[in-house]
Amino acid sequence: MQNAVKVLIAEDEPNALMGLAELISGWGYRTETARDGIEAWNKILAWDPSIVVTDLKMPNLDGIGLLTRLSEQHNGLNSNLAVVVLTAMGSIQLAVEAMKLGAYDFLQKPVDATRLRTILGNATRQRETEIELEVARRRLRESGVLGSLVGNSKVMREIFGLIEQIAPSNVHVLITGESGTGKELVARTLHDLSPRKTKPFVGVNCAAIPETLIESEIFGHEKGAFTGAAERRSGCFELAAGGSLLLDEIGEMPNGTQAKLLRVLEERKLRRLGGRNEQEIDVRVLAATNRDPNTAVAEGHLRADLYYRLNVFNIHMPPLRDHMEDLPLMAESILAQMNDKHNRRVSGVAQSMIDRMMGYGWPGNVRELRNTIERAVILCPDGAPLDVGHLAPGFAKQQPAAAHSSNQSMIPVHVGTTVDEAERLLIQRTLEATGQNKTRAAEILGVSLKTLHNKLKEYSRTRPENSTD
Repeated sequence: MQNAVKVLIAEDEPNALMGLAELISGWGYRTETARDGIEAWNKILAWDPSIVVTDLKMPNLDGIGLLTRLSEQHNGLNSNLAVVVLTAMGSIQLAVEAMKLGAYDFLQKPVDATRLRTILGNATRQRETEIELEVARRRLRESGVLGSLVGNSKVMREIFGLIEQIAPSNVHVLITGESGTGKELVARTLHDLSPRKTKPFVGVNCAAIPETLIESEIFGHEKGAFTGAAERRSGCFELAAGGSLLLDEIGEMPNGTQAKLLRVLEERKLRRLGGRNEQEIDVRVLAATNRDPNTAVAEGHLRADLYYRLNVFNIHMPPLRDHMEDLPLMAESILAQMNDKHNRRVSGVAQSMIDRMMGYGWPGNVRELRNTIERAVILCPDGAPLDVGHLAPGFAKQQPAAAHSSNQSMIPVHVGTTVDEAERLLIQRTLEATGQNKTRAAEILGVSLKTLHNKLKEYSRTRPENSTD
């Protein structure tokens, strides 16, 4: 009986109260009683029941008032508390209101004992499941795992704590950090830990969409809105209805589109391109950028008003070089994923390979680590561990982002060199250091791939005029 589930019964009619208490106690529950809503509230605070069975019509504080208090005040209360409401015939509307406030279920009077016992049993099992899930989450956090994120360092634990705090809310979040640090993983974890987890998660890379199409992609369009619009199309906001929308590389979004996005966020209404009618939207926006947001605002890449609207909370993902103690745990986690992806049975990561990877600067951050391990898994025989022989030839010998002392990282810029010329030289040298790998070069330079391509096109156009070849 010591471990029996505690049930508080709130009912102002003495005979009904006594009868319910005897009935529920007879099923093995520990019971406590209250004759009005105020007494019930005080006993919830003092006794911490798992289930509350309450009448809707009570003096001092009725059932709706009690549920309202419970929904408004979570601190110190059992977050898994299940409330079952009892309602008289003809009060179904009140019962519906109670359900909207978070009641677990409702019963009409006179109470059907079989139905009540079933409801209490279901509520008990649900509570046990939620407790087990919370214990499992706590164990994962203690082992350095939260959703798709991995890390046991102080900085990662702080990020885990912030994510857990803000995930249940509907606030917009700005996620910053260098390319490849895991910003999309943060967005997915925020979604998966939120009440929106059963709804869609939609991600769009603003840097990868041509300017002429980005508004259609995000807001949708009506048939005939522009040349080629042969039919109506839903945009990302509509596709993410009820869920979360990740706008990656928000600083690459055209300024005019940013203004329309701000209006949608403020008014929570959307109008497709070419449309006349507005529709209500319920979407949580998570934005990400590899630019420093203050610099992006100062340079005109990001509207200040949109930045302030999105930056309710900021989660900054550190570069891998700043929390290298997490690398072994990350490597094991990525290895498990790659074994599943490629149907392999690689047994682990040899210490020699860990040591080699720990000595590298990882300019491409976690994305580069993932690609490195994926390549190694494909080469490694089943049953054997990954070792240095499975790394790419020349791994860690060219580190343009980390080897600041090498002559390769020295770029001569003489007095009189223009900013444009210095920028061009930096891009050229970075491409040489990465073997003309534009994606890697963009990551090292801290710009989007789209920006790098635009720069190279510009240089290609001006080369005949400036070249002496």
